[in-house]
Amino acid sequence: MTSADETPVRVGVFGLLGSGNLGNDGSLEAVLGYLRAEHPEAVVDALCGGPEAVTTRFEIPATRLHWYRGEYRTASRAGAIAAKGLGKLVDVFRTAAWVRRHDAVIVPGMGVLEATLPLRPWGFPYSLFLLCASGRLMRTRVALVSVGAAEIRNRPTRALVRWSGRLAAYRSYRDAQSRDAMRAMGVNTVRDEVYPDLAFSLPSPPASAPSGPPGTVCVGVMDFHGGNDDRARADEIYRRYLDGTIRFVRALVEEGRAVRLLTGDECDASVVAAILDAVDSPLVTAAEPSSLADLMKEMAAADTVVAIRYHNLICALKTGTPVLALCYAAKSDALMDRMGLGAYCHPAREVDADRLLEQFRALEKRSAELRQTLTERNLAAARQLEHQFTALTAALFPVTDHTHAHARQESP
Repeated sequence: MTSADETPVRVGVFGLLGSGNLGNDGSLEAVLGYLRAEHPEAVVDALCGGPEAVTTRFEIPATRLHWYRGEYRTASRAGAIAAKGLGKLVDVFRTAAWVRRHDAVIVPGMGVLEATLPLRPWGFPYSLFLLCASGRLMRTRVALVSVGAAEIRNRPTRALVRWSGRLAAYRSYRDAQSRDAMRAMGVNTVRDEVYPDLAFSLPSPPASAPSGPPGTVCVGVMDFHGGNDDRARADEIYRRYLDGTIRFVRALVEEGRAVRLLTGDECDASVVAAILDAVDSPLVTAAEPSSLADLMKEMAAADTVVAIRYHNLICALKTGTPVLALCYAAKSDALMDRMGLGAYCHPAREVDADRLLEQFRALEKRSAELRQTLTERNLAAARQLEHQFTALTAALFPVTDHTHAHARQESP
C-alpha cells in the first residue's frame, strides 16, 4: 500500500495493443499480471492502437497512439496525405506529453524491433522512436521487455529502430537472434539479457493427452504475404501458402480427421473463409478466439497443432501440445528449437503439402515423448521469466523496491 504522503508510481504501457492481434494483447496481459502482483500500488494506463478495446478488456485508461485517425489507411488524396503528415508532427508533442506523466513506460514484448512483416518506417518504427526519445528527454525510464528484433535492410526503418534501442533505459529480448540483430545494427547489447516470450508467464489450461482414435488437429492460419523484402512477390507468396494449407487440410479430412481452424489476428478471417470454401466438409470448423487464453483452450483439447503465427506456436507449446511450425522468420525456428521441436519446422513461403504431411505424421508418432519434453521446457521458461520480472523491478522501480524491502523487514 502507498501511504498518504507518497505519490504512487505511474507506469505506462505502449504498443499496437487492442488492435486485434491476440499475441500483442497477450504480452500486455502478462505485464499487467506482473504489475498487479508485484507493484499493486502502480497507477497504469496505455498509449496504444485500440484504446477502447484495451480499456474494456484490461480496465485501464488508454489513449489513442496516433492523433490522425486514418493512420493505418493508405493516403491517396492530397487532403489525407496532408492530414497524415500533420499527424506525424502532432504526435511528437502528444507522445512527449504522455511520457512526461509517467515514472516508467513498458513496451510489453511484441516484435517491435523487426520488420519480418510489411512495415513502413513512418508507421510504428517512428512511434517507437518518439517514445524512446521522449523518455530520454523527460527522464522517464522506457523498458523494451522480451521484445523481438531482426536485422533490417530498409535504411530509414533501420535507423529508427537502432535509435529506439539506444535510447531505451532497459532492453531484453525473447531470443538470442534478436539480441544479435540489435548488436549488428549498432546497439550496445553487453548488458541486455535474453528471456522467453512474455506469453509463457500466462496461465494455461492442462493439456489433455490423446486417447483412443486420432483426434482433432488445430490449424492456425495467417493472412501471410511475406515480409518487407517480399513486397514484389507478396501475392505469389500468399497464394502458395494458401494453396499448400488447403491441400494439407483436405488430406487430413480425407483421412477422417477433424480440423479446427484458428486465427491470431482479425485479418486472418479471410484465410479461414477461403479454406472453408475450398474444403466443404463438416469435419472442418473454425473457432473465433478473442484472447490467447481462448487459443490455449482450443489447443489443449487437440491432439496436434500446425500453426504459422508466432503466438499461436507459443500457445500450443505452452499447453504441451505437439506443434508443427510454418516458419516465416528466424524467431519461429528459434522458438521451436528452444522448446525441443526444432525438427518440426516448415518454410511458410514454400509450403509443400506432401512434405508437410510427412512431417506431421512423424510428429504424431513422437507425441508422447514430445509432450514430456514440453512439460520440462515450460517449467524452465516460467523460472526464467521470474528472473526477468525481478530484473525489471530493479531497473524500473528501485525506490519502490527499496521501500517494499524495508517494509518487509519492519513487519512482525
